[in-house]
This record gives sequence, C-alpha cells and structure tokens, in this order.
Amino acid sequence: MFGYVMANKPELKVREFDRYKAYYCGLCRQLKKRNGRLGQLTLTYDMTFLVLLLSSLYEPEEQEERHRCLVHPGRKQRMVYNKITDYAADMNVLLSYYHFVDDWEDERKLSGLCGSYAFSRKAKKIARRYPRQAGVIKMQLARLAELEKSGVTDLDEISRPFGELMSELFVYEEDAFMHILRRFGFFIGKYIYLLDAFLDLEKDKEKGSYNPFKETCQQSGFEERMTHILDSTARQAVIEFEKLPLDRDLPILRNILYEGVKVRLLKYLQEERRSDK
Repeated sequence: MFGYVMANKPELKVREFDRYKAYYCGLCRQLKKRNGRLGQLTLTYDMTFLVLLLSSLYEPEEQEERHRCLVHPGRKQRMVYNKITDYAADMNVLLSYYHFVDDWEDERKLSGLCGSYAFSRKAKKIARRYPRQAGVIKMQLARLAELEKSGVTDLDEISRPFGELMSELFVYEEDAFMHILRRFGFFIGKYIYLLDAFLDLEKDKEKGSYNPFKETCQQSGFEERMTHILDSTARQAVIEFEKLPLDRDLPILRNILYEGVKVRLLKYLQEERRSDK
C-alpha cells in the first residue's frame, strides 16, 4: 500500500478528524496486538479507509480505548476499533509479506529477505484464515512483477493486477454488496498504482527502474493527460462508492474520495510548476 487514500484534513470538521484519527490509531493498536511492533510498521492510510468504508457499510459493534504510544507518549490517544479493524490489520501484514517476498525474489533486496522472514509465520496463519484474499494477493503481485519485467507500458494492462488485488481486499463478506465493492476496489487499486508510478517517475528514471511513463513523459501535454486519466479513474471508483447504502462517517468517506486522494497529486503538480518558474 502507498498511503494515497487519505483525508484532506483542512476540509474536515474537528469532530470528523478526531474520529478519523481514532480509526487510524485503532488500526495501529490492533496491528501491534496481533503482530507486534513490526506489524505497526505496515500501518497505512489506505487501510484506515478500508476500515472506515466497511464499518460504515456493516456497522459492527465498536470498542474505544485510550492509550499512550511511542509517537505520542505524553498524552493518551483515542482509539476506535472493531472486527473489521482486525481484518484490515491482517490484510496489511499479508500485503507487506508478499511485497517483501517479491522484493527478494525479483531484486534480491536485503530488506525483502529480512521482511519476508520477519512476517512469514504471521502471514501463513493469516493466509489460512483468508485463503481467498491471500491467493489473489499472491497471484496478482506475481502477475504485476511479470508485466513490469516485460516493460509493459499499456496503462490499463499494467494497473490491472493491483486493481484486481484491491478489489478482493474490499470484499469482506461474499454477500449482496460484493460486486459493488469489487468494482470500487478495482478502480481504487488502479488509481493507486498509476498515481504511485506518476509520482515516482523522476526517481525511477534516475535509478533506471521500471516505470510505465518513461517513454511518454517527454511528450507534450503529458501532465495534463495523466491528470485526466487519474481523475477519470477516481470518478469510476466514486460512481461505485455512491451505490453503497452508507450513513456512518459518510462525510469523512466523501472527503477522502472526493478530495483526499488528490492531495499528493496536487502538491506534486504545484511543486513542479514552482520549479519551472
């Protein structure tokens, strides 16, 4: 996960941001309880959004606690969690494990070897608990690695594996909502992958790493086309989102989808324009 599906804090009311942060801290707490401090390192805003969305849809019973943590040792933090928080914590660890495995197998990164070893036992237990999600994560990350090695530049093809991966993570239960959740997760996954590739373009060019935009980035109007592609992909996710019967925390969810997902992109574009002056 990349941390792009986040709230636009200035546009949230104080009580809304407090609740959003409580979900984030609750996920961090459950990651630690279920997987130790290493589990906390996998914490992302993306998975916090998954907890918010699925909690709004299914409305499970919540628990609230207050604890100090390493980041905020001086004051106890409000932490809200439920059974979906536990699910998101497990998916966080599972995703991290398979990413570490791929990093080791594909690039022989030492961090990949250490990470896969550290999370191996936990990931295997989670995979037994969630075989459907684990199978899709493993298959789609392998497919993505294969396409990147082949130098694929077709944006729909290269972003599809991460879309398929995310579509499965959003299906908490195979019920009447699963088709909408799958389509929503698919477009969010494609958006995350394309945005990450766009923001990492200069770094990848310097390193000589794969990036689907290496050939097209010199063309006139590249940034405008990419902004249009990203906006279109995000809108497709929003269309599916609005089909869900959501009530709880709806203003927060809409803030994230309508504004928050664009924060990193807009900041990048502003910095690029300032540097061109």
